[in-house]
Amino acid sequence: MAITYQLIKDVSADLYARALRRIPDDTRLALEQASQIETSEVARKTLHIMLESADAARRKNHFVCSDAGIPVFFMKIGTAARLEGDIKRAFTDGFAQMVADSDPPLLEHVTNPLTLERGYQGKDMPIVTYDLIDGADYVDLTCSPKALGSGRWAALEIFSFPSLEVIEEYIMKVILKAGPQHCPPVVVGVGIGGTFDHAAKMAKEAMLRPFKQTNPEPILAAMESRLMEAINATGFGPMGTGGDSTAMAVHINYSAGHGFTPVAVCFNCWINRRTRARIYNDGRIEVIE
Repeated sequence: MAITYQLIKDVSADLYARALRRIPDDTRLALEQASQIETSEVARKTLHIMLESADAARRKNHFVCSDAGIPVFFMKIGTAARLEGDIKRAFTDGFAQMVADSDPPLLEHVTNPLTLERGYQGKDMPIVTYDLIDGADYVDLTCSPKALGSGRWAALEIFSFPSLEVIEEYIMKVILKAGPQHCPPVVVGVGIGGTFDHAAKMAKEAMLRPFKQTNPEPILAAMESRLMEAINATGFGPMGTGGDSTAMAVHINYSAGHGFTPVAVCFNCWINRRTRARIYNDGRIEVIE
């Protein structure tokens, strides 16, 4: 057997649809825990509203937010996986299927940057990032739609032989510039090193890391802890209402590179859209998130 066009089409459509209607379990828990230690009464009420909204969306199978974003997928291909058919087109057709079947309907968020025309189709849509997994007999798909709040404030700068202090100062500069406009409490993803494009990829992948996983690199684990404390000390709070809950997590990846060091920072808003499944050669589908 093989992993077919139809399987990729159906699973990618389902992942996108689910990402719009629920928040991950670890994210709900993080919001609940934040509400228990939040010192601002207004912020606590805001967090409770977020939780009630997310629970109602899941219960009624409605969108958590009207901004459905644009389709973004991460596809990790096992080197023992067998692919059959037009796999790249499967994502495009899966998105079209999801748009056609969606109830409530999606707003038109796919935008041509040259003409500003909006619709449901466009060049390179959906955006799919590919990678390999040695020895695996499956493909691992993650869907993380990007909306305006979380997508607008991502940033990247390239330094020459920066110290850790310089890197952390830059990350906080990006945080302060974004303020509360990315719909906090957010997940912050950071990529350090590699090249321009690889740093951005690492930041996006770091953003998708499940909560409560300690960074295996001690230097980065300590950096994540310091940044988490500093970000929540800014006082922006949930949806900009003030308080201690500006970030739910800070996740950092790094790569070796040259003396020039890119540092990329990106965000997921409080909904933290992240759905994931594996498709095996035998046609089995394993829902992970």
